[in-house]
Amino acid sequence: MQEIYDFLKKCGTYFLATTEGSQPRVRPFGTVDIFEGRLYIQTGKVKDVSKQMQSNPQIEICACDGGHWLRITAAAVLDDRVEAQKHMLDGYPDLQSMYKPGDGNTQVFYLKDAVATFASFTDEPRVIHF
Repeated sequence: MQEIYDFLKKCGTYFLATTEGSQPRVRPFGTVDIFEGRLYIQTGKVKDVSKQMQSNPQIEICACDGGHWLRITAAAVLDDRVEAQKHMLDGYPDLQSMYKPGDGNTQVFYLKDAVATFASFTDEPRVIHF
C-alpha cells in the first residue's frame, strides 16, 4: 500500500471516477492518506462526489506519471471518526482553511477490497490487492 500512496503523492493530482445514476462522473482529486493501515481519500459532505460515493461506493482512481500509470478499483467506505479526519488534514495544511475535523462537512473514505494496477506501454501490468 505504501507504493500506491507514494505514487499518488508523487502525481499530486489523480482522477476519481464515481457514478450518478447511469452517468460516469470524473474529477481531479489530490488528497490521500494512510491511517490505521488503510488508504484514505477526503472530500466535503456538501459535494456531489460525496453523495455519489454514498449512493454507489464503487469507485475508480487513475493517476499518471510520465509513461506510467496506476488504476485502482475499490469500494469507498465512509469513516466518520474525527481522528481519521484530523490525520488526513494534518497532511494538507492548505485545506485547513476550508475543512476542520468534526466540522460536519469534512469526510474521509477508506478504500476497501481495492485492486491497484501499475501499468505502462512497455512493462507488464503489476497488480496489488489491498
